[in-house]
Amino acid sequence: MKLRTTGLLLCLASAPLLAAEPESCRSVRFADVGWTDIAATTGLASVVLQGLGYTPTKTIASEPIVFAGLKSKQLDAYLGYWDPSQTPAITPYIQAKALQVLPTPNLDGAKYTLAVPSYAADKGLRTFADIARFRKELDGKIYGIEAGSQGNAQIKKMIDNNELGLGGFKLIESSEAGMLVEATKAFRQKRMVVFLAWEPHPMNFMMKLTYLSGGDKQFGPNYGGSKVYTVVANDFQQRCPNAGKLVGNLKYTLDMENHVMAPIMQKIDPKIAARQWLQRNPQVLEQWLDGVTTYDGKPGLSAVKAYLAQQ
Repeated sequence: MKLRTTGLLLCLASAPLLAAEPESCRSVRFADVGWTDIAATTGLASVVLQGLGYTPTKTIASEPIVFAGLKSKQLDAYLGYWDPSQTPAITPYIQAKALQVLPTPNLDGAKYTLAVPSYAADKGLRTFADIARFRKELDGKIYGIEAGSQGNAQIKKMIDNNELGLGGFKLIESSEAGMLVEATKAFRQKRMVVFLAWEPHPMNFMMKLTYLSGGDKQFGPNYGGSKVYTVVANDFQQRCPNAGKLVGNLKYTLDMENHVMAPIMQKIDPKIAARQWLQRNPQVLEQWLDGVTTYDGKPGLSAVKAYLAQQ
C-alpha cells in the first residue's frame, strides 16, 4: 500500500499543472480613454500579462462608453478612474452597483486642473479668478481634451454659468494630443494660453508650466489633487481570480508613469515603452506578482522575468 501511495504521489508531482483559469480568462480586456498615462499603465499591465501567458486587449473609448462597457461586462478592467474629476461620471454606476472600484488607489499624489505657461503666471495669470482679465490675450479660449471628459464638463459649466466671469469664453475640445499641440505651439511663440493639465505626464518636464490656484470648487483642493483607482467588471475577480489578483496588485508612482509616458509621447508603442522600463526596473514585479501564477498555474515571477529577458 505504501509503495502504491508513493507511486501515486510521484505521478501527481510529475503531472502538468492544470490551468489556473478557464479559457475565457485568457483574454483580459482593458479600457483606455486615450490618455497617455492610461496607455502607460495599461501597457505595463499588458506586458506582465503576456509574460504570464495571457493575451490582453485594449479598447479606446470615451468615459461614458468605458463605464457602460464595464457594466455590460464587455470590458474587464480600467486602470484610470481619476477621483475626483471622473467621479460625477462614474457615481451612477457605483450607486447602481454596476461595476466595482477597487478600494486601494493604484496611484496617489496625482493632480488635474487648469494650467498656464509660467511666463503667463509671471504676467499675473496665477488663479482661476485671473483668467477673465486676460480674455483678449487668451483669444477667449480654454483648451480641453476629448469630448465627454469630466474635465471638459467642468470648464463648460464654468462658462455656461459665467463663473469667475468666464461667460463667453470658448471651450476648445479635441483630445489630449490636440490640446498638447496647441499648448506647445503657444509655448514656442510665448503666447498666453490656458489648458487642462495633469500629473503624471511628461508635459510637467517638457514645458515650464504653472498650475492655477483657486479651482477647488471645480477640480478639488490641492490643484485638483487626485487618486487614481482601478475599476473592474462586477464578476471579473471572481471569474478570473488569477488575472484579477494581478490587476488588484498593480500600484504605480508618478516617476514611473512619467518615464513610461515619455517615449509614448514620441510615438513609441505603449507596450514597447512598458517592456523597456520593466527590463530596467524589474524590482516592481515582486509586489505585482505576489500570489500570481502564469495562466497555466506555474510560478508567475520567474515566468515574467524570463519573458522580459527575451530580445
